[in-house]
Amino acid sequence: MNVEIESSWKEQLADEFEKPYFKELSDFVDGEYKQNQSFPPIDLVFNAFKLCPFHNVKVVIIGQDPYPREGQAHGLSFSVNDGVPFPPSLQNIFKEINNDLGTPIPTSGNLTRWAQQGVLLLNTILTVCPGGSNSHKGKGWKQFTDAVIKRLNAEREGLVFMLWGVEARKKGRCIDSNKHLVLTSAHPSPRAVNLGYSFGKKHFSQANEYLCKRGNLPIKW
Repeated sequence: MNVEIESSWKEQLADEFEKPYFKELSDFVDGEYKQNQSFPPIDLVFNAFKLCPFHNVKVVIIGQDPYPREGQAHGLSFSVNDGVPFPPSLQNIFKEINNDLGTPIPTSGNLTRWAQQGVLLLNTILTVCPGGSNSHKGKGWKQFTDAVIKRLNAEREGLVFMLWGVEARKKGRCIDSNKHLVLTSAHPSPRAVNLGYSFGKKHFSQANEYLCKRGNLPIKW
């Protein structure tokens, strides 16, 4: 796998790319993209980092893995390409923003506009097979994304982490809540909501209040 990652992230994660697990992960990903049609497109695997350089990060939203259907995933957690119908989790995210902030539900599910404002839309696993959620689990991506969170935790201060669901909350072990704001809730998927778990906790207004108190511009959700 050719790791084409934004320069500030490349500097922060240089040691990670030399570790044996990452070389094994890279070989696995290469094989999957050659043999199968994996998602997102290979040139967008590190899109979240490209659109949100290390020192621009203000908010981190952690998802599970890319959407596993054709034309959906483009390297940003929960985001879909322009013109693609909103998956159920994204529908619930937009409903929560509407309830929390009163802003209208957008016409596009492309969250590039968030990333460009400093929202790192990071999946715990960065690739997936068609139709196979969690199909690339256990191959090294979680170790890599743990390293991403650890670098942000250590080198930055005053970030907002939105941890939705069990897998995202596990990343909380890497975060110092005395240095950063950590917001947790159930996953926005209908399955979690139907089981009675609460997703709507006004995370978006809380994030903006925290950012403003620290002298940062709020996110235009």
